[in-house]
Amino acid sequence: MIATTHVGSLPRGDVLTPLLLARDKGEPYDAAQFDAVVGAAVDTAVAEQIAAGVTVISDGELGKVGYSTYMIERLEGFGGHVERRPAADLAAHPDLARKLSAIMGSQEFTRASCIGPVRLRTLAPLHEDIRRLRAALDRHGPAQRAFMNAASPGLITAFQVNRHYPTHEAYLADIVAAMRPEYEAIVAAGFELQLDCPDLAMSRHTGYQDQSEADFLRTIAANVEALNAATAGIPPERMRMHICWGNYEGPHDHDIALEKIIATVLRARPATILFEAANPRHEHEWTVWRDAGIADDKILAPGLIDTCSNYVEHPELIAQRIARFAGIVGADRVIASTDCGFGTFAGYGKIDPAVTWKKLRALRAGADLAAARL
Repeated sequence: MIATTHVGSLPRGDVLTPLLLARDKGEPYDAAQFDAVVGAAVDTAVAEQIAAGVTVISDGELGKVGYSTYMIERLEGFGGHVERRPAADLAAHPDLARKLSAIMGSQEFTRASCIGPVRLRTLAPLHEDIRRLRAALDRHGPAQRAFMNAASPGLITAFQVNRHYPTHEAYLADIVAAMRPEYEAIVAAGFELQLDCPDLAMSRHTGYQDQSEADFLRTIAANVEALNAATAGIPPERMRMHICWGNYEGPHDHDIALEKIIATVLRARPATILFEAANPRHEHEWTVWRDAGIADDKILAPGLIDTCSNYVEHPELIAQRIARFAGIVGADRVIASTDCGFGTFAGYGKIDPAVTWKKLRALRAGADLAAARL
């Protein structure tokens, strides 16, 4: 059987989203109600993933307002709010940007900047996430493989602008020390650790868009060094990393080519690599993976379904896409995945929640087709 998974985030729904946004903004909220609503949402998400045939599941990041900013309640050194700059591909299309915002919702979460030394404040929210996922697994699938997402050091620097440290490397060094306990706690709890690393691709046309290409490549090389240092005590096979160019339906004509970053990506320690391979801007890059000389200890988890469209991909198409990567590393080193998350931020996203499960069932059907042939 070919395993299936997804990138992590799932739609949070109309009941949970207001609670997450209130907590993110520091507004009063009922902690017991929050825990009950999140716990119920995680329980449902775990059951739905198992019913859809997903073999490596997550908590859907349902206790977090977003994958890239949640750590500001766990770490010291962040404050204020920085308005989001348009992605380089959307800057030339303001009408399109407004239309996308109307369709996908607004990003209302706090975008803090780094204003002081970064230090670990608390792991309590992480342990709450771990407790809720473990309870749902015990109820619905105690033997199920599961993973939990965490922001990579480079992702934090890309979203939380540095206004304190003299250099990017100094900023990274303190993030490494502050985030290492979170990474190790996830693995100690029995879950696979997923490091989210859109900084290695997407940030070229978002957070780091003012850098030259050469400077950007130096930046992401430092980010990978930081990731490796932060995870030095974790076996590579217990880790996965996700790279992407942005989970939105823009032109993406400013995306950096995979061939320019793949050597840096492959230097990262996690054994499993999740990446976009279904959307029309990057599907052709399967040949880059083919020609990259993938080490024998790496597992490829290509995105085989798009998370920017409510089209439900046909299982035959998914099977064809799997075959490409099985031809590169063998079927036993391929996990069928998604391009990105289904709900990267609370209240933001285009995919109808019910379509999420249809897409994941199609992913399972396509993986079964491929397995029968391979």
